[in-house]
Amino acid sequence: MIQQRFNELVTVQLETMDKLLYLQSEIERCQVLEEELIELQEMTKVESIQKEILTKKRDLKEIQKIFQKQTDEVIRSYQKEQNGVTT
Repeated sequence: MIQQRFNELVTVQLETMDKLLYLQSEIERCQVLEEELIELQEMTKVESIQKEILTKKRDLKEIQKIFQKQTDEVIRSYQKEQNGVTT
């Protein structure tokens, strides 16, 4: 029972990690595009991409918070499992 819960928590956390990695790559992609637009002096488009970067960074921070909470929960679940094994 505890092992199953632990496995579920880890699975959910891996999905969150995928979201984190995707958002980080999207931010990097947008930053490269931003640099290109600045070089081309496409300032209207630069503003748009900067807004997109800010939004993605906010989303990333939220997912990082979720990931941290999940990590804490995984650790607690693991500790419960270990305590159950030793008693």
